[in-house]
Amino acid sequence: MRLSSGFIPTVKETPAEAVIPSHQLMIRAGMVRPLAAGIYSFLPLGYRVMKKAMEVVREEMDAIGAQELHLPALSPVELWESTGRVKAFGDILFHLKNRPLVLAPTHEEVICWLAKNNVSSYKEMPQIWYQIQTKFRNEPRPRSGVLRGRQFLMKDSYSLDATWEGLDKSYDLHAEAYKKIFTRCGLKFFIVGASSGAMGGTGSQEFMMESAAGEDVIAVSEDLSYAANMEVATSMVPAAQRDATSLPMEDIHTPGVKTIDELVAFLKVDASRFAKSVVYWSDETPVLVLMLGNDELNEAKLGGVLGTDVRPIEAEKLPELTGADGGSIGPVGLRERTPASKKFRIIADKRLQGANGLISGANRNDYHIKNIDLQRDCTIDGYYDLRTVQAGEPSPNGSGALRVVPGVELGHIFKLGTKYADAMHATFLDEQGKEKPIIMGSYGIGIERIVACHIEQNHDADGITWDPVLAPFLFHLIAVGTKSAAVVQTAEGLYAEMHTARLEVLFDDRKEVSPGFKFKDADLLGMPYQVIVGDKNLTAGNIEIKERRTGKRWLHPRATIMAHLQELAGKK
Repeated sequence: MRLSSGFIPTVKETPAEAVIPSHQLMIRAGMVRPLAAGIYSFLPLGYRVMKKAMEVVREEMDAIGAQELHLPALSPVELWESTGRVKAFGDILFHLKNRPLVLAPTHEEVICWLAKNNVSSYKEMPQIWYQIQTKFRNEPRPRSGVLRGRQFLMKDSYSLDATWEGLDKSYDLHAEAYKKIFTRCGLKFFIVGASSGAMGGTGSQEFMMESAAGEDVIAVSEDLSYAANMEVATSMVPAAQRDATSLPMEDIHTPGVKTIDELVAFLKVDASRFAKSVVYWSDETPVLVLMLGNDELNEAKLGGVLGTDVRPIEAEKLPELTGADGGSIGPVGLRERTPASKKFRIIADKRLQGANGLISGANRNDYHIKNIDLQRDCTIDGYYDLRTVQAGEPSPNGSGALRVVPGVELGHIFKLGTKYADAMHATFLDEQGKEKPIIMGSYGIGIERIVACHIEQNHDADGITWDPVLAPFLFHLIAVGTKSAAVVQTAEGLYAEMHTARLEVLFDDRKEVSPGFKFKDADLLGMPYQVIVGDKNLTAGNIEIKERRTGKRWLHPRATIMAHLQELAGKK
């Protein structure tokens, strides 16, 4: 491609609305242009990179036996109603006005419908189907460029299996394919345990990249051998101690004292002696959750335990339900306080299991109870991991202290199980002729995210430093001194030879642009190798090559330059 006739509108100044490197550089390098919030046009240079990412994805998906198809972006809303995901996605789901249709943010329902109507026997499975298709999500705060858009390209694949062992195999095939995809794309990544969220299912993992631009929060061990999304992360933080003797309970007058920090200061007792009460609705059932000291309740974990959507109980409802305002609520005698309180479910974090000598609310304002023994004084319906881990806590696998870092999700794989098949009645006949639900998996990769994350990890003060696999062009040919007939003739001849040899080359043949501006554009665009034809070196019969990432330079005779370029391109 010639720069003189190509559409690569570079920008010198950093756009005010762009705050992360990939967003800034994709606009400055003429790769994308925003049409509206979260909606981007990919220009020729940017789309070349997108196609390269898609090529890598297709090669690795095809290698595990996946079959590519193409599904409609529009789907009937009743499919989504049948699985309950109209409510689960909420405002993120785009609805068409005056039509019972939605713009698909993902395609589990459509795949399940397709399987329901076309797969009827165990003999027709396993199947892995995939597509690279436009998705739509009405993100409330689209930002960070193409990392979080309202319209984006996703590789989504789906496995159909007759057995749970088959699902495990399909899941593992995808996990290995994802490792190869991200490695080939030059990305540094790690794999984390994750929450399945609105997707549902029995388990999931995220492929993450540590980045200040990330909106996810990850707990990772020092050697990266343990990594988990904060929604599911655990640690080896010790449990509460049980004293040898359980003393009788006593009421304590605590006027105006409600928070754990206030209680610590007022009673001169360590925070580890307190059982903090937080109250939530689980659908319409009130739930009291006990946490040790200042431990923070993890709502995602709570929702997973209860199997429902959860929300804090409104402050004005607390006196009716518990007899007290927030800060004075506790587990002792709660269910006996009022008719409304009889409905309470009481659960606790695992750190409190078997604990005694605790202080908690008395279910009357300005009073607490000390010397609570959870085994003796109240009935706990279950102990679960409900806390949010903190930086510095020991990793659960013994590999050092945890770091808590922001991360960007590159891909996500889910074991969906029979959630969708059960909801949509997608069944098959097994070897005994018995009807069973199809067992599904779902696996996604954001194509734009591959590109943006590559730039996040591969840039410097001057611009992008592409890895050859994703680079729009491998070579950037620069004619310096276009008033010189020798320079023009040599550069044109070399461009023709490179084109004939099918070397990917962007040729800066612009005649009215200064050498300094050409070099700045070349560093901004970031092709792996710059091939520089200039008066000074050409006088000695040489052409200069610069490796963009390292800045290394070397000279080659014009007569042998093509052999070296082909070697760099891996064609010799």
